[in-house]
Amino acid sequence: MKNMIKNVVLDMGNVLLDYNPEAVLNMFCSSDEEKNIIREELFLGPEWLMGDKGEIKDKDRFDLVKVRVPEKYHEALRNCADKWGVCMIPLDGAREFCERVKELGFGIYVLSNASDLFYDYFPKFLPLDFFNGVFVSSNYLMLKPDVAIYKKFLEEYGLVADECLFVDDREDNVGGAKQAGMNIFQFKGDYNQVIDRLTKGE
Repeated sequence: MKNMIKNVVLDMGNVLLDYNPEAVLNMFCSSDEEKNIIREELFLGPEWLMGDKGEIKDKDRFDLVKVRVPEKYHEALRNCADKWGVCMIPLDGAREFCERVKELGFGIYVLSNASDLFYDYFPKFLPLDFFNGVFVSSNYLMLKPDVAIYKKFLEEYGLVADECLFVDDREDNVGGAKQAGMNIFQFKGDYNQVIDRLTKGE
């Protein structure tokens, strides 16, 4: 069967950029106890998803989380809350992969669960206008893997679901895209496999 894919839709975290909170904790915390508390309350606390869903701004997160963190750790918490974007380092080969997708003639989009800080760190990877579209969850008050976000994305850019290949590292997120009618690829670190899927089909 002829490959009908015209567009590649990419997750951001752990597909293009390495989301690694441990790098931030190591940078700003001075003890294991401090790291453990801030990891639990900031990166694993409810405010993290609230930011991705657009219910709060990144600048609000410290004040919401600090009530659960001992005062002696507030300086480190503030640094982690305000500067965590420094951990969003491009994965090896990510930029070249995006350039290759464009060279092959595919539309290229980003569909990411991300807070408003996305617009600070992501353009350091590639300019937003490199992509045909960049869809950030916090702007739409919804999150992957809710099928509604994929449908909203398709509607926003006027795309046909079965002409899109959605690439994400998380099984639940590719599952949501499949429900929305998109072709899916669960990313496990090898960009060549994605290129093969695009050029050779199933």
